[in-house]
Amino acid sequence: MNALVDTTAFLGKFLYYGLESLVHTAIPRRKKDVTGEIVLITGAGSGLGRSLAIKFAKLGAILVLWDINEEGNMETCRMIKASGAPKVFAYKCDCSNRQEVYRVADQVKRDVGDVTILINNAGVVTGKLFLDIPDHMIEKTFSVNVLSHFWTYKAFLPAMIKANHGHLVCISSAAGNVGTSTLSDYSASKFAAFGFAESIFLELALLLKKDIKTTIVCPYFIKTGMFAGCTCKYPLLLPLLEQEYVAQIVVNGILEEKVYLIIPKLLSFALVLKQIISPKMIIALSKYLGMDICMTSFTGRMNADQGQLETERKQL
Repeated sequence: MNALVDTTAFLGKFLYYGLESLVHTAIPRRKKDVTGEIVLITGAGSGLGRSLAIKFAKLGAILVLWDINEEGNMETCRMIKASGAPKVFAYKCDCSNRQEVYRVADQVKRDVGDVTILINNAGVVTGKLFLDIPDHMIEKTFSVNVLSHFWTYKAFLPAMIKANHGHLVCISSAAGNVGTSTLSDYSASKFAAFGFAESIFLELALLLKKDIKTTIVCPYFIKTGMFAGCTCKYPLLLPLLEQEYVAQIVVNGILEEKVYLIIPKLLSFALVLKQIISPKMIIALSKYLGMDICMTSFTGRMNADQGQLETERKQL
């Protein structure tokens, strides 16, 4: 009898939530107001992190910027203040260092208050064939791309749970859903980040902390210094993404409290296709899309952010 009741209740909820999802797809949710929310962004000193910081500042949020690159982080801070948003705080923090994360987190709580929107954006990429990746870089990739999420959640999630209010944002990657050649360490770390964020989402839901939201972002390669030199075989079909475009989609997704953001949406189809086609078909598709050569001219961050900096200054 219990099984029958449970099954009936489950099917009823499943149908209701399915219809609810369709309604929200047709009629977008009302965007939440982030005025006065304390938004902490890791990796805010350049790239996507900088763009997100600028956009949230314009929405009236209080910004907390973290980056190991102190100069870049302070430049982001100056750019935001120049735009007329005075409530911004910059801290140098190596997110791969657990003790440093806890120490700087305590300082943020004293200086600013409890973080209510946490955006784990910091990341590194090696861009080499697996056997060419130095051991220390594999460890660094996982420390920054995955383990830092554990430390920041440990630092800021308790206050969110106590208040039953907050938003956790994980910047994963399309490579966190599909294994990618020449990105073995990066792809594995992004798979792990996705799994961690999704697990915490379910854990909070089962704890009935429904007002702590989760957004997991999986973009294709973005035109930032991080993927400098990366190429696209068919730009019309699957182009490298513009940084501002991705940042706006991420901000909108957070404001609409979406759980999953696949960018571009075309990749959602590819993820489903991956589960039903044969391994040889996957290899053929990968070669067709140029995944075997996209990292051939990869150079990484180096000085690639310098040109972006001038463009971003002009936007303000």
